[in-house]
Amino acid sequence: MEPPAYVLEFEKPLRDLTRQLDELRQRSIETNVDLAAEIHAIERKIETTRREIYSNLSPWQKIQIARHPKRPYALDYINAICEDFQELHGDRQFKDDQALIGGTAYFNGDAVMIIAQQKGRDPKERILRNFGMPQPEGYRKALRLMRMAEKFRLPVITFIDTPGAFPGVESEARHVSEAIATNLREMAILRTPSISIVVGEGGSGGALGIGVTNRVLIFENSYYSVISPEGCAAILWKDGAAAPKAAAALKVTADHLESLGVVDEIVAEPLGGAHNDPAQAAGALKYALQKHLNDLRALTLDQIVESRYERFRHLGVYEEAGAVKS
Repeated sequence: MEPPAYVLEFEKPLRDLTRQLDELRQRSIETNVDLAAEIHAIERKIETTRREIYSNLSPWQKIQIARHPKRPYALDYINAICEDFQELHGDRQFKDDQALIGGTAYFNGDAVMIIAQQKGRDPKERILRNFGMPQPEGYRKALRLMRMAEKFRLPVITFIDTPGAFPGVESEARHVSEAIATNLREMAILRTPSISIVVGEGGSGGALGIGVTNRVLIFENSYYSVISPEGCAAILWKDGAAAPKAAAALKVTADHLESLGVVDEIVAEPLGGAHNDPAQAAGALKYALQKHLNDLRALTLDQIVESRYERFRHLGVYEEAGAVKS
């Protein structure tokens, strides 16, 4: 027997209609009564309700989809759009961080370097992957692989999906802040094309540690934020229950990020989220990645570094106050 489907709170009206449809179909079979008209009416209502729900999602609801346990993770996309992924292990200083993986692969026949934050599906894998929260050695491994990519002139593709870097005592003792800061500096001057894609959660410096790239893409129902909505709510409203209000204020969803210039393209998802049709989501990602790789390959190495600098230099706005007259 299959486990019950994971249903978000705002999806419950849709679940109830689906149950009604299943009951009608079963009754039609058991009683041998033609209920085609009733079944068709429910099917139309399900389709209408589905479009109403998913076309008017709030920022908090999109964040819930980004955290959906059935959502495709980095390895799902890597296996779907790449060939011959060869994972490379270790930071050559401490250990191999399973929350941040990387290695070489072929993308549409061309060699690339993949770096990705990976979550786990079941409890055992979640613990192994540390719930997708890298430690310092993960970021140092990522930097080692990026430097290898630069040496062999391989484009770098990073998959962002983390609630944040691991904040534990051991992580701090091994200088996670320094590891992330070093990555920010070194990625900014990396002499090879780079693209990042936010496939789920993009949490704070933990995400940015592999996100300083020439192009930043984001899936439609993913988010990218300096702090989690729960953390923001706890600080500003002293109440974690204010997370939906914080999510709206932070402007963390794909449409807001694109309008602010933080991301370069939104990758469309199937209705209801990438978990409803992973193959379609992977196909959309593959198309977007190839388009941006083609653009970047047309640039010289100096132009690649300069364009990356200009991209991040122009994020945000500021105002200059006029001189105060004496």
